[in-house]
Amino acid sequence: MTIIKIGGGASLNLQAIISDLRNLNDDFIIVHGANALRDEVAKKLGYEKQVLVSASGYSSVFSDEEALDIMMMTYAGLRNKRIVEMCQQTGINAVGLTGVDGKVIEGKRNKGIRVKENGKLRIVRDFSGKPKNINVDLLKLLISNGYVPILTVPIIDENNFAISSENDDIVALLKNSLEAEKVIQLIEAPGFLDDANDPNSVVKSISKDELERREAQVDGRMKRKMKALIKLFETGNTTVYICDGRIEKPITKALNGEGTVIS
Repeated sequence: MTIIKIGGGASLNLQAIISDLRNLNDDFIIVHGANALRDEVAKKLGYEKQVLVSASGYSSVFSDEEALDIMMMTYAGLRNKRIVEMCQQTGINAVGLTGVDGKVIEGKRNKGIRVKENGKLRIVRDFSGKPKNINVDLLKLLISNGYVPILTVPIIDENNFAISSENDDIVALLKNSLEAEKVIQLIEAPGFLDDANDPNSVVKSISKDELERREAQVDGRMKRKMKALIKLFETGNTTVYICDGRIEKPITKALNGEGTVIS
């Protein structure tokens, strides 16, 4: 089993990614983002995105009801269905699902995010949470009958409300629940960069121990992403490939060692 995470950046080459799936000799699931599309639509609607930074240094997008509606429009709607369409055109019988559909991804809503402002702590509550359970039976039913699940947010909480969640956390939970041997992450960079401002600073290979060291050195969204990468190694053996999603044949090149390999 392979899990493919397609980032949500504007410059990703979706057509090249989907076309290259034909060369993957394994069952696979796609998890995708749409953050650039979300921000574009939000701007047209006059909605200003808010980013929260927790007291512990992790950043996340504030999700009120309007933000959740925009997420459904962009992630679950336009981006998900365009990827399904491309898959069908490539001969891949894809099914697009959010975590809400069939409760394929259940989570627990955050009780509140501790945010530090002007030296004081306050609790911010929104429609966001952590993924906790995967409907493995539903995913295996689809895969065993020749369908490829295309998954995205929102997920569903303990009270059956849609909530936002981090795709990195969803991928980690999927990997551990399905015992996936490979995770391919397609991003807007040649791989994991030692210097975020230098595209030539690709780190070719990283160990789990080094991930933990690097997680302690960063903050914001990168800190959250590093923590999610560490979670991929909590159970079973796996190999993670981080590769450029803007190029031709990105999956083939990732598996051939272009980009970063974490094992």
